[in-house]
Amino acid sequence: MGLLCFVLLAAHALNALRLPALDRLDAYLYDTRVRLAADSGPDPRIAIIDIDEKSLAALGRWPWRRDVVARLVDQVFVRDHAKALGFDVVFAETDDSTGLATLRRLASGELSDVPEFATTLNRIAPRLDTDTRFATALAQRNTVLGFYFSQDPKAVSAGVLPPPALDAGDLAPVANAIPQAMHYGANLAQLQRAAAAGGHFVPTVDADGVIRRVPLLVQIDGQYYPALSLALVQQALGKAPISPVIEVGAGVPQLEALHVGHTRLAVDRYGRATVPYRGPARSFDYFSAIDVLNGNIPAATLVNRIVLLGATTPGLNDLRVTPVGEAYPGVEIHANLISAMLDGALPSRPGYLLGAEVVLLAVLTPLLVWLLARRPPLQSSVVVLVLLAVLAAGDVWLWRVQHVDFPFASTLTLVLLLYVLNMAWGYIFVTRRQSQLRELFGQYVVPELVDRMSADPGRYTMAGQSRELSILFTDVRRFTSISESMPPAELTQFMNAFLTEISTIIRSGQPGTIDKYIGDCVMAFWGAPIPDPLHAHNAVLAALNIVAAIRPLNQRFAARNWPQVVVGVGVHTGIATVGDMGSSYRLTYTAMGDAVNLSSRIESLTKFYGVPVLVSGATRDAAPGFVYREVDRVRVKGREDAVTLYEPLSSVADPLLQTQADGFAGVLVAYRARQWAEALRQLQILRSQADCALYGLWQARLETMQASPPPADWDGVHVFESK
Repeated sequence: MGLLCFVLLAAHALNALRLPALDRLDAYLYDTRVRLAADSGPDPRIAIIDIDEKSLAALGRWPWRRDVVARLVDQVFVRDHAKALGFDVVFAETDDSTGLATLRRLASGELSDVPEFATTLNRIAPRLDTDTRFATALAQRNTVLGFYFSQDPKAVSAGVLPPPALDAGDLAPVANAIPQAMHYGANLAQLQRAAAAGGHFVPTVDADGVIRRVPLLVQIDGQYYPALSLALVQQALGKAPISPVIEVGAGVPQLEALHVGHTRLAVDRYGRATVPYRGPARSFDYFSAIDVLNGNIPAATLVNRIVLLGATTPGLNDLRVTPVGEAYPGVEIHANLISAMLDGALPSRPGYLLGAEVVLLAVLTPLLVWLLARRPPLQSSVVVLVLLAVLAAGDVWLWRVQHVDFPFASTLTLVLLLYVLNMAWGYIFVTRRQSQLRELFGQYVVPELVDRMSADPGRYTMAGQSRELSILFTDVRRFTSISESMPPAELTQFMNAFLTEISTIIRSGQPGTIDKYIGDCVMAFWGAPIPDPLHAHNAVLAALNIVAAIRPLNQRFAARNWPQVVVGVGVHTGIATVGDMGSSYRLTYTAMGDAVNLSSRIESLTKFYGVPVLVSGATRDAAPGFVYREVDRVRVKGREDAVTLYEPLSSVADPLLQTQADGFAGVLVAYRARQWAEALRQLQILRSQADCALYGLWQARLETMQASPPPADWDGVHVFESK
């Protein structure tokens, strides 16, 4: 997946496969970068004369009489000594506001036979010819008239274009990349010939309606014409010549920059300049046109400044959508470009960025795949956040300091995609592990334990391992006779009811793991798969609860005319091997080892001693919170070591039971000291207080010992020769 991401993003970077979503992301990142890096103060080299509401109120609606505009031009150059003046408006039609055209039609028509009318008209015509007056004001000054172009095949060209910006042959290798216009709307020939230059004021509008670039050159009828901003900079730099910088990469010529004199202006391969907006609207000095016309601004305000004449009033429809504002004056877009051109700080995308972007993608892909695959989610998130912060800081530094417009979208997308894919794969992997755990352990342990295991599946395994467990066996006495006395269907119901009762106890409270059902026998253990430091306590408590549950269970059985059950429960604590065991045909999670065998032997001894529950000494030592009665010390078949057996009497302190346990302990002390009479005496006292099957067994044994004492090497351990 990481390789696929790299291939797609590298193809986009190499323009082999354009991904519109990445183009939109690049545009958004550009907007964000512009807003973050915007300067706060105006550029003192540039000023804007505003055709604002105040001026329209004083001079009337636009367009004004040309002699008024001429007086404005005179003020800018004669009184205020500006360096250059650009018009972000078009003067495409003659000024008929003085009526001169009407008077001339009358002089050649209805009043042609009135010599005095013609004489008077010739005398006043110069004053009424405002276009000539305006042309005179434009002449011999650094004035640049604006024009627009159109790609609409139905449009009609009008006016006269300015002289081309450079020789058509200079751009021949890249001519196909430069935007081509079909039609234009330019100025009156009289005015354009008087002005020093002309430039278009049409920006590039991106698909989202935002203006981020302006073509510095546009091709019309095989000639190349400059943008208004470029023409103004050219005039401000002493009419410096414009020349292209064409680089050849992979055998393909590509426009990379324009030189205006010694100033390098970065452009993309289409000849477009990226606009480095200084800030929101009115980040430049604005002056009302009426104030300039009336000389109401300080005399030195416009000295040596490049001045733009444009409109900010909404009625003149020159408000644009930009990264720094949705109602941004179009004239200020040119001001931003001029400011960056004068500083030689137009953002650039030099040819080497293509290779740098692909190399960066190639380095990040394996690095991130390797890092994210080996880190937990929190660490992976921190790594990605730090990496994104470093990349973002580098991108802003390139923009602000090096004036490089690095295409950051592919890199950002790669980092986020690999992170999301890693998190998704991790989630799928963990979910799969959790599902496996539920499938593997769900039939053995309660759902609550499976949920705890699923929260951290890496801690649990089906592989065999040695663990200290407390193992419980329970069995039904006389089950053979019970099974022979019941029909199969009824026996099935009987056993299901019994095993459900036992299993519910094992799985409640501090639940254990049910290993298996062996006919009427249930094997369970505590301490795996989830470690349980109180496994011995929980196993003994479950044994007592099983015995306590038999009486109400038998009452329900009696109501159905089923046999009564008597159970024996044995518990031993020791080291066992636990894990998934079996054959290639069937595996089961189980415990094996000497501890399991001994627990089974202890359970079988409950019938011999006539007690419901027996536990080993190891279990008693691991679970001291019960009242225990020592029953015997035995050596079971197949095992050399003796085991001390205890009967748990209560899970809480009980003075009466403790007295009985202590009394029987005295019997055992006398027994092991070969004091048969004393042992019998103490036992008779206990039997007089509360008799039980255990006391009867021991009385018989003591009487036998008294009649036929054991040999001298007798160690007090009772040996069982059968299982």
